[in-house]
Amino acid sequence: MGGEPAVPAVAAAVPVKRLTVLYDAQCPLCVHLRHWLLRQRQLVPLDLVPAASEEARRRFPELDHGSTLREITVVGDRGQVYRSTAAWIVCLWALSEHRPKANWLATPAGAPFARVTVLAAAKYREATAVPCADGRCEVPGPPR
Repeated sequence: MGGEPAVPAVAAAVPVKRLTVLYDAQCPLCVHLRHWLLRQRQLVPLDLVPAASEEARRRFPELDHGSTLREITVVGDRGQVYRSTAAWIVCLWALSEHRPKANWLATPAGAPFARVTVLAAAKYREATAVPCADGRCEVPGPPR
């Protein structure tokens, strides 16, 4: 099998040209990952928007914004919605250096590793995130 690895199933149904990552702006790990994603070479542009923020509500009025605070959610430019493990895999798939790993994580062999990683991150987030005021979060400034 030559050429580029198959696109992960999470991104294969409809071509993706841009992704919006909704992340918990009150979670130190989530904010750290936001900054990390912004430093990566992106094959598919990523917009990083605080979950449940005014901006997120304006862009995606149909989403359950409370659920976007409980699990990472990524929205594709054609309305695709990825949650939890699929969301993290599609974020990696959008990155030049990490697309091969995303392709592997989307396979039956890689799926358990992706799931464990997302579960560990969720537990950490649960233990460290400060609740948002009125369920609406805004992004803190970059780390100093």
